[in-house]
Amino acid sequence: MPHDNLRVLAHPLRMRILSLLTGAPMSAAEAARELGETQANISYHLRRLHEAGLLDVAEEVTIRGGHAKRYRHDPDSGRRLTTRDPAEEQLLTKAVAGELLRRAGSRAPGRRASLTDAELWVDPALWERLLQQASQLSQELHAAAQPPRSPGTVRVSASVALFELSEEA
Repeated sequence: MPHDNLRVLAHPLRMRILSLLTGAPMSAAEAARELGETQANISYHLRRLHEAGLLDVAEEVTIRGGHAKRYRHDPDSGRRLTTRDPAEEQLLTKAVAGELLRRAGSRAPGRRASLTDAELWVDPALWERLLQQASQLSQELHAAAQPPRSPGTVRVSASVALFELSEEA
């Protein structure tokens, strides 16, 4: 996959679609209802995400005599979107930051949360261990994702961004 497919994530709605389709496969109509968007708009974005390799067709169903594809997001697909192009990485970082800001506006008041922001120096062995733990946390969250509003679930936000900084400041 060409690295410019990272640009597919620059649209904020696509980040929301990926999150939504981690918990359950959905058709364009189902995702549109959940996100409050038009089916045509969601359909367009689903196609772009599928072309970029970020969505899989989980099943095809017959609805009212027509056929609909239900898409699912495999969180591991994002590993293919690595690049050495700083402009591409900036687009992805901006998209993630924008999504975090949007979600922060929906934060449940008075509920427990964890937020860490730091630029610091640590031992390389500790850094590697923490990166592995963060990866495991992300995998566990994605594996536990349920369809929206499933009984016994709570809606949560998770954004994990850990990276080594260059020596230049």
